[in-house]
Amino acid sequence: MFTNLLIVVAAGLLAPLALGFFPRVRLPAIVLEIVLGIVIGPSGLGWVKPDAPVSILALVGLAFLLFLSGLEIDTERLRGRIVKLTALGFALSFAIAILIGIGLRSGGFVKSPLFVAIVLVATSLGVIFPVLKDSGNIGSSLGELVIAAASIADFGSIILLSLFFSGKSSTSTAGRLILLGIFGLVVASVGVAIASAERSMSLSRVLRRLQDTTAQIRVRAAFLLLIGFTALAQSVGLETILGAFAAGALLSLLDRDETTTHPQFRLKLEAVGFGVFIPIFFVTSGLTFDLSALFASASTIARVPLFLLAILLARGLPALAYLRLLGPSRTLVAGILQATSLPFIVAATQIGLQLGVVSRASAAGLVAAGLLSVVISPALGLVLLRRERPENATPRTRPTPMMPVLTAEDRALRP
Repeated sequence: MFTNLLIVVAAGLLAPLALGFFPRVRLPAIVLEIVLGIVIGPSGLGWVKPDAPVSILALVGLAFLLFLSGLEIDTERLRGRIVKLTALGFALSFAIAILIGIGLRSGGFVKSPLFVAIVLVATSLGVIFPVLKDSGNIGSSLGELVIAAASIADFGSIILLSLFFSGKSSTSTAGRLILLGIFGLVVASVGVAIASAERSMSLSRVLRRLQDTTAQIRVRAAFLLLIGFTALAQSVGLETILGAFAAGALLSLLDRDETTTHPQFRLKLEAVGFGVFIPIFFVTSGLTFDLSALFASASTIARVPLFLLAILLARGLPALAYLRLLGPSRTLVAGILQATSLPFIVAATQIGLQLGVVSRASAAGLVAAGLLSVVISPALGLVLLRRERPENATPRTRPTPMMPVLTAEDRALRP
């Protein structure tokens, strides 16, 4: 019963371990995890099948991935001119993606232009964050714009996917919009209730006393929030990834005391997610990758560079909105970094396959294009940033901690 799970867990261990021997290779571990899944899965050697234990833990891994992605939302960055520029960029991105989707459908490459457009507008924040940090741009105008744009893209793509492509396809778009509003009210109400409860001195004392014992009370409460919102989203006919993402975003908004009374809280959540569940999800994504559909014909193989170009256009061109603020060279870098996406593509294509709005060949092509984007775009962006003169990469004057704070996906994707 646990043989398949054993091999999947072993693959999840070997991927970052192998990359650890080659620290100069800037390849995200998730790429190798998916590739290993393809190799050992039905499309490769046939050693593993996604049976019930593997599938269930992979589903929890997907929820945890979106939960930790929501936890990385920094509301302090989403304000003023930055949020206006990035919101404009996202609107342009979605408009371009719609046009690309229409063109792809006319060429017979996709079924639903809207679904493909939603897939194309996401950006992988966890992959581009290390590039900005290592190049000294994390606090610069470039860094703040790209991080804010990635946050809005993640949030917007999940909302759009839940609005137009929920599991209960019989519900109209207007009905889903109402359900989305109700879900938002419930999330807000829960947030207010939690904030009010934490003002209780007696409760705060109990939480601090139990948070680092075997009770791990804050971790348990966070897991309850994750599962609760995921179940709520599913029960009202919305995508479960929305519930998981909302739980993380709400916790990020509420957890403003991470550096004082509970500094290890987020690290513990990341250990549970990236150490246990999330690698299982990515390896299992490789198991379910339909390699035969991708290589069925020359036209299906041609979809990979076509989809990669679509990602670059949909996410890269909107960076022109930053031209006046960043200048030509840094705008180019921002566009390249924004054209990096994989986790959302993997999750969304699985949903699309279940709903029948994307073919297996197109789903495989989109995932393959996402794999290439996380290999090419961050590396190219880092090369361009390093070619700039040091004074151009100096962050704006602002207080900075002595030690850099790494994000969840930063720690997980670096070997």
